[in-house]
Amino acid sequence: MIRSRSPRAFFGDLRFLVGVVLVVASVAGVWLLVSTSRQTTPVLQATRTVLPGETISSAELQVVEVGLGALGDSYLAPQSLEPGAVAVRTLTAGELVPLAAVGDPADLRTTSVVIRSTAVPADVTGGTVVELWHAPPLEDGRAFGAPRILVADAVIARVAEEDGMLAGARTDVEVVVDRDDVADVLAAITGGDAISIVPTGAGSR
Repeated sequence: MIRSRSPRAFFGDLRFLVGVVLVVASVAGVWLLVSTSRQTTPVLQATRTVLPGETISSAELQVVEVGLGALGDSYLAPQSLEPGAVAVRTLTAGELVPLAAVGDPADLRTTSVVIRSTAVPADVTGGTVVELWHAPPLEDGRAFGAPRILVADAVIARVAEEDGMLAGARTDVEVVVDRDDVADVLAAITGGDAISIVPTGAGSR
């Protein structure tokens, strides 16, 4: 008696084809991921600390090739640097320059003010983010009231170098503050308040 061979099941062939398609898709996905990760984008990097309001030019920047992927459009490309552009927040040395950190001088919301501080920590330098505290003088003129925050997020622009035995008593410090805080800072200065500088520990605004 001759037995007829049963035909191959259709669903068996379908599973085989689906398996082949999945393997091909997996290999293609890995290849695309590796290929994308190897692509680099030229962006600008700060070579020194740039303070809010400072003009950004090629002197403060260098071109680096970085693999940013989809984030590449969020950073400043060499061809996108406009003449006269300024930093709208502190850029630390070695930081890639985000587009959001660069603006037009007309849109700048900060300015610098020189104060005399009775207490400047040794580690405070240009670019340090600080709080400004002030204590108003009492009526007798021999003491000061309770200290309170004057500006919560100022940036040090420059600490004056003073010579002499009394240099550490009071120090001239140039600070960058929001324009909305300028009136309060000037009032504290003209009112004879004792102004102190307290680092916040932040690296940038």
